[in-house]
Amino acid sequence: MRKFDTKVQYLKYKVLREVARLAWNDNLLDGILEIPQKIVPGKTSTMRCCVYKERAILSERVKIAMGGNRENHNVIEVIDIACDECPAAGYEVTDSCRGCLAHRCEDVCKKGAITFDSNHVAHIDKSKCVECGQCAKVCPFSAIVNRKRPCQMACKVKAISINEDNAASIDDDKCIQCGACVYQCPFGAITDKSYILDVIDLIKNSDNNRKYKVYAMVAPSISSQFTYAKLGQVITGLKEIGFYTVLEAALGADMVAQAESKELAEKGFLTSSCCPAFVKYIETAFPALKPLVSHNLSPMATLAKYLKETHENVKVIFIGPCTAKKAEVQLESVKPYVDAVMTFEELQALFDSKDVEITTLEEGVLDNASYYGRIFARSGGLSDAVAQGIKEQNLNFDLKAISCDGIEECRVALLKKSKNVLDANFIEGMACVGGCIGGAGCLTHGEKNKAQVDVYGREAYEKTITDAISFLK
Repeated sequence: MRKFDTKVQYLKYKVLREVARLAWNDNLLDGILEIPQKIVPGKTSTMRCCVYKERAILSERVKIAMGGNRENHNVIEVIDIACDECPAAGYEVTDSCRGCLAHRCEDVCKKGAITFDSNHVAHIDKSKCVECGQCAKVCPFSAIVNRKRPCQMACKVKAISINEDNAASIDDDKCIQCGACVYQCPFGAITDKSYILDVIDLIKNSDNNRKYKVYAMVAPSISSQFTYAKLGQVITGLKEIGFYTVLEAALGADMVAQAESKELAEKGFLTSSCCPAFVKYIETAFPALKPLVSHNLSPMATLAKYLKETHENVKVIFIGPCTAKKAEVQLESVKPYVDAVMTFEELQALFDSKDVEITTLEEGVLDNASYYGRIFARSGGLSDAVAQGIKEQNLNFDLKAISCDGIEECRVALLKKSKNVLDANFIEGMACVGGCIGGAGCLTHGEKNKAQVDVYGREAYEKTITDAISFLK
């Protein structure tokens, strides 16, 4: 069974695997320059014009696999040299232009960007065009099209533009670091920084010095990943590569569901705080609504905080589908509790860098959370959990939740709230379509993921939120 959705993911994985393998063997500095040639040996056919350019791009991929530009706090980076295959973006006149006499496109263009040749065929002057799209709307032959690049279409917050070198450019002030552009770029020219070396260092130092224990905290969306193996084998695999124990971030979700439902009943209106990309979107696009965001930390940070406050000498590594989590751990409110973040893509590379074949392992046990904590992984799950939290605490509150599946739905709900026309008192915001199971760092993306999460939830030993967090008392 295939481990990845696309060959771009597979290429990214191979770089991560080789970087990790060198790090485990304390051979990173000596071996790093050999990775591009190892991945693209000899005169191997590549998607590029030549093997040398492919290797040059791989060298940039290696840098990002080692943490990228640390001075740039955005966890999403563009590899300029890899971003040169997409056609120029913007409105273009296609061969469907019939050279009509009406010239409606010219009449509607307020910038004088449209001219005609001797055959009455339209042409667009890019230096004058402001991309308003009016010409495309009035063309009777639909001969004018907007050739947006995949990354631009994927970015629903309009943080991506094209620079003077025809490469993608990210506006860090708008970017919510959701990673949608990373998954959709067909050339892998946009990618997320990896902190896999930080994880390896933590594990190695733990083993050598015995000064602390490294906990792996896995997101509930893991239930829809590693489909070629059993979940219990993945848990055992994590211990094989050096983690002391494995916990469910879903337990943190149970903790958040209880606290957030109580906060909602007290305040009367809230937006969720679990998705860092959604929270970032509120801060950048709807700053006036920021006070309405729940004061609770995300499930990841909530559980990590509990671990750090109740256990000595603990390091916490979060493993999930989310690129925005890599940005969340840079926040002052989260930094003390979570030591590093990995995606499922990176975990696969980590397994293979140590030649751990998880399908051969015995099944470990992962049972820390309730059904409600586990279904945070999919859109609508958080609202269901808050409703359950209200019920279990006997709170006198009539919940009217709206579950926003993807950042576009989030925008609509937030816009309505900003105008006081939203018929809801709780906004569940998920930046990725489908929820966390649609995150950019997933191994696989598919419709079946939602059903797998629900099945995983029903397998939980603890059936209520109260039972799951009873240890807190």
